[in-house]
Amino acid sequence: MTDTPTIRVEGVSKRYGDAFAVREVDLDLAAGECVAMVGHNGAGKSSLIKLMLGLTTPTAGGIRVLGGDPASASASHIRRQVGFLPESVAFHPSMTGRETLDFYARLKRVPRDGNDALFERVGLEPAAVKRRVGTYSKGMRQRLALAQALLGGPKVLFLDEPTTGLDPALRQSFYEIVRDLRDAGTTVLLCSHALTELEGQADRVVVMNRGRKVADGSLATLRGLAQLPVRIRLTLPSGEVVETACANDDKVATLRQIACEGPELADIEVVQPSLDEMYAHFLRREAAE
Repeated sequence: MTDTPTIRVEGVSKRYGDAFAVREVDLDLAAGECVAMVGHNGAGKSSLIKLMLGLTTPTAGGIRVLGGDPASASASHIRRQVGFLPESVAFHPSMTGRETLDFYARLKRVPRDGNDALFERVGLEPAAVKRRVGTYSKGMRQRLALAQALLGGPKVLFLDEPTTGLDPALRQSFYEIVRDLRDAGTTVLLCSHALTELEGQADRVVVMNRGRKVADGSLATLRGLAQLPVRIRLTLPSGEVVETACANDDKVATLRQIACEGPELADIEVVQPSLDEMYAHFLRREAAE
């Protein structure tokens, strides 16, 4: 991962009439970085993605993607290096999977001879590729949508609620692809409501609320900012489970005390605050300010 931002968002606001969709957001994304952006509906996630895609323009501030303005009339070379998987995918039901991907390849002006490799990469079998999209399951449509987003080998990839409706096996397969892309140097921005599944998948988490960025950092950084207690779960030989909590800075001393003075144990587990808990904390803190 390099120190040069692939995407730079500086003081960006987007207003519709008197309502702010995005407020004074600063954000850098580097090559080879996977960033998760979380927030409830209306938090500003999709609005910020549209700005970074160049589909809308900021009311204030500036955005640079791959060194240029994504909304510029001369930014076609930038847009060809950007992939996007929207939350709601709508393909023509009468077209086959192959016809659909060929169509998007022509739109993006990339060769179609790599489409078979894309189908294989996202796990769409040759028989499925020949079928009409209208017969596809939700998981198959998402795989086709991901193949569309990967056309041309994008340097930047935006994924908006990409695993909605997918079963656990498909989600795991999807995140394996995301990890491979990140390791190859692609900048990946994930937006999702499924906070639990994002743990361990992203290098950083950006928390949005009411158009503002209220937190940004690795899980370890966010835990340090939130200062939420850790839970210590004790399993007794009888199978009974006892749980206590302490400040993160006190956990070593607490564990030492339990080992020296506590009861006989069958197991002990230290449970760090989850992303769900930290997300709720940052929203409460922002509401109180």
